[in-house]
Amino acid sequence: MTDAECLAQLFVSHSVRKLRLMQHYLETCVAAVDSAALSRRPGPGQNSIANLIVHLCGNLRQWIGSTLGGRPDIRNREAEFAEQAEVSKDQLLALLRNTLDEAVPIISGLDSGRLAQTVNTQDGPLSVLEVVYQIVGHFQQHTGQVVFMVKQGTGRDLQLYQPK
Repeated sequence: MTDAECLAQLFVSHSVRKLRLMQHYLETCVAAVDSAALSRRPGPGQNSIANLIVHLCGNLRQWIGSTLGGRPDIRNREAEFAEQAEVSKDQLLALLRNTLDEAVPIISGLDSGRLAQTVNTQDGPLSVLEVVYQIVGHFQQHTGQVVFMVKQGTGRDLQLYQPK
């Protein structure tokens, strides 16, 4: 295996691990609150937990599913941030799991040649590597917001970090 192939494999596997870890964090957060808390906005112009999870799923489906996976782009970004009627935990978790289960195989199938290719995104031309990097960072950013909201709302340590 060449150095480029090793680096590509390392980047892809690390990206998938990070996305799955953030999925676990979000699932832990959803379990820690009642259903009403999922749709509650902390203040005017702020998003609810449900808004952020729906937004992450829309973003992942657009950037990975559509841009890299060739699936139709069905994203409605405005709806992701619209007032959410009370959403069930099961619905939100199913959306999250299904979205990750669709995106992970696409990312896992990337090799060094594909990572170096340029694709057209809503932000202009980017390498596939940049797309994956953008998505993982975006996913971590909003997961951190959800974790903060849940910790602040429950006053609990979610014990997300478990040293080995």
